[in-house]
Amino acid sequence: MAQKKSGERPHDPQFPQKFLEFMRSGWGPSHLEVAELEQAPYHARRREALSAAFPGETVVVPTGEEKVRANDTFFRFRAGSDFAWLTGDLDPEGVLVLHPSGSGHEAVLYRRPRKGAESDEYFRSAKYGELWIGRQRSLEETAVRLGIECRDIDRLEAALAGVGRSKVRLLRGFSAAMDARFEAEEAQAGEDGRPLLTRDRELAAVLAELRLTKDAWELAQLQGAVDSTVRGFEDVARILPAGGSIPERLIEGVFGTRARVEGNGIGYDSIVGAGSHATTLHWITNDGRTTPGELILMDMGVENDQLYTADVTRTLPVSGSFTPLQRQVYDIVHASQQAGMDVVKPGVEFREIHQTCMRVLAEGLRDLGVLPVPVEEALAKDSLVYRRWTLHGFGHMLGLDVHDCAASRPEHYYRGRVEEDYVLTVEPGLYFQANDELVPEELRGVGVRIEDDVRVTAEGCENLSAGLPRSAEEVETWLAAQREAGPRPATES
Repeated sequence: MAQKKSGERPHDPQFPQKFLEFMRSGWGPSHLEVAELEQAPYHARRREALSAAFPGETVVVPTGEEKVRANDTFFRFRAGSDFAWLTGDLDPEGVLVLHPSGSGHEAVLYRRPRKGAESDEYFRSAKYGELWIGRQRSLEETAVRLGIECRDIDRLEAALAGVGRSKVRLLRGFSAAMDARFEAEEAQAGEDGRPLLTRDRELAAVLAELRLTKDAWELAQLQGAVDSTVRGFEDVARILPAGGSIPERLIEGVFGTRARVEGNGIGYDSIVGAGSHATTLHWITNDGRTTPGELILMDMGVENDQLYTADVTRTLPVSGSFTPLQRQVYDIVHASQQAGMDVVKPGVEFREIHQTCMRVLAEGLRDLGVLPVPVEEALAKDSLVYRRWTLHGFGHMLGLDVHDCAASRPEHYYRGRVEEDYVLTVEPGLYFQANDELVPEELRGVGVRIEDDVRVTAEGCENLSAGLPRSAEEVETWLAAQREAGPRPATES
């Protein structure tokens, strides 16, 4: 029995020889206009920074491959964030290797070569064939476009032959073949009992920490993603009826259309929580409906074509106006967010931003008559009872990942300080579960979160998502204006 070639499926036909010969002939050349990407110099500088961190060592950063969704269909591929940050290559199955060379490294991108009409793969492979997936870039074209040397992935094994494990740093979890080739290192405990970083975990940490400070090109990408997200929220507001009911999934779909038209798609599954669904932090089922008189919480972000994502949350009164109690809760959250933004500046500890936001929330819970103990006692480390209704911290880093730079060592992140050109979210919230018997009945099922994306500047912070209003009064005015304007095509901005 003949073996299937790579990319073929079990049910693919065994074509007769005459058909094969016919399909192998009569194809003309296919050309692409190729020029170096404007961001290629930024990627080169990032590789230089990584090289400087690991002199004399071989650094291996794979991007991963397509994942099976069901049977013979795949999820849309999304490049590994570190790999994309270092190369700008968004295609699957690539591996970046920094080979020690002289006083630095030689950066080589190993990837599949283009197989055009000269190969049967052209018309037979549903996974790789250009008749199936479109014209692919050759190694030479990719090298010009990305400004990096490219070699056939089949040469990777020989290039790594003889390289000892003690001289390799591998970004694990993206390539099963690379993970198997370089066995995982055993974790060891330090003198304080805490686990020491393995060599590979240290690579992941250093990459995350290098990504903390955003360069000029990255800041422009993030602003573009945020601007698209603002338009997506406007689209949603324009179809949200004040007196009727629509599915949460309609809202999810309308925003998703904007994300797909202006970017790669959504940066994470959209959270659309109508009524009590707003109290579930990661509500992505989105099978409810809006109800006049209730609130709707929407946490959504566009991921742009270069994979940078926004992360914005707004809580709207479906009827167009907050009730007095809804406004009181909303105002507490808004005051908490503003207080957090006011303290953001270079050198400020993440912990201070968090504590500033939480204090305002705790004081608001006291004013609502919910907090069972004095504010100071609620905030004490041996208590934290206020967190029953706040649930999460003030925010997180933002960039290529919605929870960006998560592999950073604690002293560089949540136990550290923010610095200029960090981009982070500020997103306090209050959540009163529908079955919470410790709060008044009229509060049960009410959830409010306000989230914006901010850049740390030399003297404070800039709200990248300021295009969306935040105060209760401004939200009501904005919602009325969007409804008055009416729906618009997704191609309009």
